[in-house]
Amino acid sequence: MTEPTLIPQELVTFPHAMLREIYEQPQALAATIEQYVPGGVSTAETFQPVVDAIGGRERLVIAASGSSRHAGLAGEIMLEDLAGISVDVEYASEYTYRSTHTLHNPGVVVISQSGETADTLAALREAHARGLATVAITNNARSSMATEASASMPTFAGVEKAIPATKSFTTQLAVLYSLALHLARVRGRMTLQAAEAHGRELQEIPRLLQTALPEWQRQIDALTPQLASSRTLLYLGRGAHYAIAREGALKLKESAYLNAEGYPSGELKHGPNALVSKDSPLIMIATADSGDPDSLLRYSKVLQLMKDMRTQGAGIIALATEGDQEVPQYSDSCLFIPASNDLLSTILEVVPFQLLAYSLAISRGIDVDRPRNLVKAVIEE
Repeated sequence: MTEPTLIPQELVTFPHAMLREIYEQPQALAATIEQYVPGGVSTAETFQPVVDAIGGRERLVIAASGSSRHAGLAGEIMLEDLAGISVDVEYASEYTYRSTHTLHNPGVVVISQSGETADTLAALREAHARGLATVAITNNARSSMATEASASMPTFAGVEKAIPATKSFTTQLAVLYSLALHLARVRGRMTLQAAEAHGRELQEIPRLLQTALPEWQRQIDALTPQLASSRTLLYLGRGAHYAIAREGALKLKESAYLNAEGYPSGELKHGPNALVSKDSPLIMIATADSGDPDSLLRYSKVLQLMKDMRTQGAGIIALATEGDQEVPQYSDSCLFIPASNDLLSTILEVVPFQLLAYSLAISRGIDVDRPRNLVKAVIEE
């Protein structure tokens, strides 16, 4: 397969670290995917410590905080759907205080950008105290979590200076997807040919992302003034896309200081709909994988919700798959996501949300690289 041609971002000038890091994601993803893609020269050797630690477990706990927990929520769907492993995603700050009987002898996966997050590190150490095997996914292969865990799966995002997580988040998704594929192989749920086919789709993501970024930037620059006075924004997604709705809302809170919430699409009418108005718009993930019947069913439900909300008078901004003719009819603005499989599209979907948070922050005069009251690594609980 021909490697995607990626523009070196060091040759481009950016006004803020966050924007640079958004645009560095194709390179960060390509570097990370190269380490873990099925069929790679050293993939089996890379994964052996992970297989030794959790390969035989029927249950996993993912413990993480903030953006990393949202990656874990998407990873839960990846691992359950592809590898057939039951997964429970915990707030790292809560795991230490949960009963030891919640799950029988699970493997524990901790996720942290820095590898030093206090509550996640405490969760890792509590897992070891309970005699459980652990895997750490971090962006620092020499961090405390990476060195203390039974096995380490570092991302290769490079240094991330801005406090809001961007490339560290998307590379975590790529690692979790690769982990799901490898565990599916060793558990006999997927042939090598199928895993390699999934791997080729994963390898396409950096190119698709780089191609889409300029148009997303143009659309979001035009959209920003319309949203700057919003009271709150509700982000909606189904399945793995719910995790991306959560992450999109978090990006807006921490970057632009705007109130936002992420919900499963089907939960809107169970209370949050009371918030919906023209100045409280909906951000709806309405992508679809044409080859996946489950994805198409979810899409039909989201489309019906869009129609209902349109009748109600809601403002709607949608993410749709390229070529979709219906979603634009029921939304005020529509950003198109390159076609990919349902799980991998999560990596693409989050990037417009990162750009939106960045753009709204700048329009509000906020120091987007250093939002108030926040630090890059929370080292005290």
